[in-house]
Amino acid sequence: MSSPAFSICVYCGSKPGADPAYTALATEVGQWIGRHGGQLVYGGGRNGLMGIVADSTRAAGGRVVGVIPTALVER
Repeated sequence: MSSPAFSICVYCGSKPGADPAYTALATEVGQWIGRHGGQLVYGGGRNGLMGIVADSTRAAGGRVVGVIPTALVER
């Protein structure tokens, strides 16, 4: 696997929020990262906006690295 062109850390909600624009923007950000050969570093969750950014990055061909405290893994 080749090295990513860049890494970017995204910190956002574990819920999608009330405004659908948040979901749309999270998708856009992830797609941009993936299309430009980037790597997403994020909170490691699969829920909400964090999960949307991660899924969108991966779907667009980017690399995804989740960072999560051990105490939260058990949840």
